[in-house]
Amino acid sequence: MTAPAVVPAVEPAVAADWPGADAAVLLVALPLLSAAVLLLLGRRSDRWGHWLGVLASAGSFVVGLLLLLGMLGLPAEQRVHDVHLGTWLDAGALSIDAGLRVDPLSLTFVLLVTFVGTLIHVYSVAYMEHDAARRRFFAYLNLFVAAMLLLVLADSYVLLFVGWEGVGLASYLLIGFWNHHTPYAVAAKKAFVANRVGDVGLLVAMGLMFATFGSLDFSTVHANVAQTSESTLTLIGIALLVAACGKSAQFPLQSWLGDAMAGPTPVSALIHAATMVTAGVYLIVRSGVIYAGAPTAQLVVAIIGAITLLFGAVVGCAKDDIKKALAASTMSQIGYMVLAAGLGPIGYAFAIFHLVTHGFFKAGMFLGAGSVMHGMDDQVDMRRFGGLGRYMKITYFTFMAGWLAILGIPPFAGFFSKDKIIEAAFVPVDGQPWRAWVFGTVALLGAGITAFYMSRLFFMTFEGQKRWSTTREGKEQHPHESPALMWVPMAVLAVGSVALGWVLQAVGFVTWLEPSVGHAEHEEPVLGVPVLIGLTLIAVALGLALAWRRYAVSTVPVVPPVGTVLTRAARVDLYQDAVNDAVLVEPGQYLTRSLVYGDKAVVDGAVTGLARVTVGIGDLVRRAQNGFARSYAAVMVVGVVVLAVVVLAVRG
Repeated sequence: MTAPAVVPAVEPAVAADWPGADAAVLLVALPLLSAAVLLLLGRRSDRWGHWLGVLASAGSFVVGLLLLLGMLGLPAEQRVHDVHLGTWLDAGALSIDAGLRVDPLSLTFVLLVTFVGTLIHVYSVAYMEHDAARRRFFAYLNLFVAAMLLLVLADSYVLLFVGWEGVGLASYLLIGFWNHHTPYAVAAKKAFVANRVGDVGLLVAMGLMFATFGSLDFSTVHANVAQTSESTLTLIGIALLVAACGKSAQFPLQSWLGDAMAGPTPVSALIHAATMVTAGVYLIVRSGVIYAGAPTAQLVVAIIGAITLLFGAVVGCAKDDIKKALAASTMSQIGYMVLAAGLGPIGYAFAIFHLVTHGFFKAGMFLGAGSVMHGMDDQVDMRRFGGLGRYMKITYFTFMAGWLAILGIPPFAGFFSKDKIIEAAFVPVDGQPWRAWVFGTVALLGAGITAFYMSRLFFMTFEGQKRWSTTREGKEQHPHESPALMWVPMAVLAVGSVALGWVLQAVGFVTWLEPSVGHAEHEEPVLGVPVLIGLTLIAVALGLALAWRRYAVSTVPVVPPVGTVLTRAARVDLYQDAVNDAVLVEPGQYLTRSLVYGDKAVVDGAVTGLARVTVGIGDLVRRAQNGFARSYAAVMVVGVVVLAVVVLAVRG
């Protein structure tokens, strides 16, 4: 069996063909302006600044919704529009225009970012109510949303890079928001540095693009891919993958994600659901034309996704911190999306499909974790929870919706999106059935492990006997439900967790994306679709049953047991930090110390040595100038004698 035939994506039209596209500027401008106002006005906006932040995000959602309605009235071949904003840089051969691309792919991200982002903003009003810096927090949230919107709306790789770096900056500010705690500041720095490593890949990719195509805008680059050698496209594809690994926490640049839980819980929801980690998936899908011409790079993308989805799942099985368990889950689910993107055109739409549903149920679960923390005096250790479902009914049922969605239980959202990726993974590519069996088996195994560790999280938190009585400070705990400003967004996200998958499939979401990602004729997997559905549900049922037996009906020890070798390794993220220290940090420190020593000993040594010699000669000359005539006469006599000896020696 061969790869499916692909119909290319639609070529972009100019904004004049659809005047409504010009409104796309407001999508970025509203939250960016709000962030500027909140930061510049300072404490004068403390009383109302948080509501300005909410309105700015909601305003962008309304604009995005209007753009969606306008685009739905256009034929499919007219749904890709470039909005020219002006010339950004004009320097000799380098000429860069600033512009936005409004198409089904970018609008999908716009609606996800702004809708989920607005719900997180509303939740944050209550969650951060007693924080003295709440206004600044909302400014950073708006900056985060604006940067992500610029990233997905840019019509060139260089403007995308501006949004890319803006997301990195905003995440650093939000992860380290409580930077008066040193570990939180360290976690923010770790995330920032890890992402900068990935950003080198995007810079290298842009350099190769400019050298090859003489431009960095999507239209020019993608239009000339067919005339470019496969080796060049492979280098560009690998460099883009490095960037995606950093931003989307994929192996081997995933170590920052768990530590990013240091930020306030709404930040975790925003990073893991609608922004930041989804950026890498967007970059790969947007660059699908490049990967189509570089099958080796595309295969590497699939391999990285497969490794990461298992890596995150294994780590999630051993985490007792509720937020870090969810972080490991995000790593794994993004791995599913990257795997789908690595399958080629057949997987692009499925990757985005799962990205959207995941945005809802993962945001809901993170906000649910924040609700649990709110009711449990900021406790995050699941071993000290238990039975909370009896005290926090709304949180219990909304979290349950997200849990069943990520497990892929029909008719919840994950069943319609994640199962499509498993199905696509079992489709042979380029006449290589081994790839179908390898990637399909990994995806199926990941579904079973996901069912275990997410059920473990749910049962340890909400089911079984209570394992709490006092706080870490010795005070008695009284679990309670969160206020309406927190549970209403959770309820809305729960509705999406239940129904969004079916709705998107019913309205033809995959077809909607075709003008951006191209059309691929779907081929049958090596196992029939009904068989795959059955196998997936069996794997999920086994994982769920094992978790129920161990964490719902059995006694859960408050102090974690020693566990197996794999469990101990998973608790420390499979030694990823140790590997990074050994491979990157320590050699880097040694290299830095060596360069510093060389700089001091050689460069500075040469300069200071020459200065010392000059000073020494000057000192000798100074001593000869003593002011006595007899000394000068003696020197003259010595000079005459030396001169006479030289003359006689020459004549002789």
